[in-house]
Order: sequence, then C-alpha cells, then structure tokens
Amino acid sequence: MINKRIATAIATGALLLNSFAAPAFAATNVTIAGNGSNSDSNATLNLTKANTVVQNNTANVSNNIDVSAKTGGNKASDNTGGNVSIDTGMSTVGVAVKNMLNKNSASIDCCSDAGNTTVKVADNGKKSDNSVDLNMDNSNSVFQDNNAHVNNDVNVDSKTGGNKANDNTNGNVSIGTGKSDVTVGVVNFANANMASIGGGDNAGGHGLSLWVSGNGKKSDNSIDANIDASNTATQNNYANVSNDLDVKGNTGDNKAQGNTGGNVSIDTSSSNVDALVANVGNFNWADLSCGCLFDDVTAKVADNGKKSDNNIDLNLSGDQKAFEDNNAHLYNDLDVNGSTGNNKAEDNTAGSHHSDPSIDSGRADVSSQVMNQFNSNEAGIGGNFEFGFDWGDVFGSI
Repeated sequence: MINKRIATAIATGALLLNSFAAPAFAATNVTIAGNGSNSDSNATLNLTKANTVVQNNTANVSNNIDVSAKTGGNKASDNTGGNVSIDTGMSTVGVAVKNMLNKNSASIDCCSDAGNTTVKVADNGKKSDNSVDLNMDNSNSVFQDNNAHVNNDVNVDSKTGGNKANDNTNGNVSIGTGKSDVTVGVVNFANANMASIGGGDNAGGHGLSLWVSGNGKKSDNSIDANIDASNTATQNNYANVSNDLDVKGNTGDNKAQGNTGGNVSIDTSSSNVDALVANVGNFNWADLSCGCLFDDVTAKVADNGKKSDNNIDLNLSGDQKAFEDNNAHLYNDLDVNGSTGNNKAEDNTAGSHHSDPSIDSGRADVSSQVMNQFNSNEAGIGGNFEFGFDWGDVFGSI
C-alpha cells in the first residue's frame, strides 16, 4: 500500500527553494562640484552585478521486479479408500514502486539593500566642462535542466489455484482455495524546476537622483546614466517514462477428474487485483518579481548660468524573460488479469449418495487505473502561483 503522505512530502518540499544570497550595490554618490572656471572634470562609473545559477540533473532508473506468491499447484491423486481434500491458504502480494527524480530550486534576492544613487554636477565655474558617465547593470540568470529516463518492469503472479485431485477411489474429493489479493502501485514523479528571482520584499525606497545645478555661464554639463536590470529564467524538462505491468491473480484452474465412489466439489475464493500507475512530471515555475529599478527617480536641471549647455540622458530598462520547455514521452502497458474460473470436474463417478459434482467459483475483481499529468508551465511577475494539479487526486486512490 503506497502511503498517501507521499503527496504531502512532495508538495511541501517543492516550495522550499534554495536561497542564493547575491551581493548588492551599496549607496552610490557621484559629485562633481566646486571646480574652477575653464576646468574639465569627468567621472565614469561602471557598476555591474551578475548572478548566474546553473542546475542540471540527469537520472536513469530501471526497476525490474518479479514477484511470485503461490499456495496452489498442489496435487492429491491416485489415492484409494479415503477422503481427499486440498485446502490452500491465502496469497497476498503488495508491490510499491516510487521514483522521485530531479528537482531544481533556486531563489535569488536580487536587489535588497540596493541603496540610493545620487549623481550631482553643481557649483562649477564658468566655461567649465563637466560630465558624469554612469552605467549600472544588474543581471540575474537561472538555468535549470532535468533529464529523466524511467523504466519500470513489474511482473507479479499470485496463485492459490492450479490444484489437482484426480483418479482417487472410494472417498469424497474436495478442493478449496484461499483468496488471492494483489495490489500494485507505481508512482513516477520526475522533473520540477522552481525559480524565484526577487519574489521577496524588494521594496526599500531605492532612489535615483540626478542633479545639474548652479553651474557657471557658458559651462558644458552632462549626465549620461544607463540603468539596466535584466532577469532571465530558462527551464527545460525531458522525461521518458515506460511502465510495463503484468499482474495476475488466480484462484481457478483447479481439476478434479476421474474420481470414483465419492462426492466431488471445487470451491474457489475470490481473486482481487488492483493496479495503479501515476505519472506526474515536467513542471516549471518561475517568479520574476525583481523590482531592481529604482522606485523614486529625480532628475533636475536648475539655476545654471547663461549660455550654459546642460544635459541629462537617462535610460532605464528592465527585461524579464522566462523560457520554459517540456518534453514528455510516456508509455504505459498494463496486462491485469484476475481469474477464478477454468475449473474442471469431469469423468467422475458418483458414490452411494449419487450427488452431482459441484464447482463454486469466487468473485474476480479487477481494477486498473493510469493517470498521466505532465507538462505544466507557470511564469509571471510578482504573481501567486499554485500547482496545476491536485496531489490528492493523484495519490489518494493508491
């Protein structure tokens, strides 16, 4: 019996992301101030923060399970002068195959404590040439890849039948079989990627202030600021799953033939066979809620002298990209058989009571179920994500 708590374990574990602490920009202050007339002042800053997480998993699993439980196959033949009885016990078989493969989780807190940035060109002399070139690049990339090959070959045979009581003389002949109960469950969970870039409290009042003020006449003043925040999540899953189940439960195929001088009876118990295959996999989840661009932006050109040339060139860009790809190949072959029949009571000769031979077969209950849930992608910016399937439905019936 496969425990239902598997569902809880998977659902809980899937939400625990491995946290990657990324360095962040501290407060940045650039000031060109108080320089004399005809001076030439320049400040160039290139601030780059790049975080890359690469996670790869490959799993090759092959399970070959051959289970045979047998209390049948008994023979009581060619006996003379007494009653003949074959009474078998129960045959109970339970097989559980659980393959839990390939999970990647990554969390990058991309821009907490980014601080404030202030660029100021102020109070410089006439005919001065002042410039600030500021480049801030904050890029985060997550690459997650899973590759799973699973092959389950399960062969289960539970048998209490196949008994023989033939050619007995001067006695009652009876065959009674026990129950045959077979339960087989195969669960394959393969390939889950979870990526969170930001996703936490990325607020913090980060501010950008650009000032060109109070500079002398005929001065040339410029601020060129390029602020780029790009996030990319690339998630790929490939699953090749093959399940081949051959499950048999048999209480039948009993024979009582050629008996003379007694009553003949065959009484079989029930044959119960339950088989379930659950395949779940190829799940991508990405949250790109990284608010690394500044919350408050101030750009000011004020109080500069006549004929001054003042310029602020500001470019703010933030690209959020998620690439998610799933590829699944599933093959399920179930051969499930429950049998209580094919019993034979032939060529028997009645005794003094002249009773007819009797065959009483039990029930044959067979249940098989296959559930496949593959290929789910969820991506957004700052959204709340939920799994696209109900774990209880997948595991509750095992």
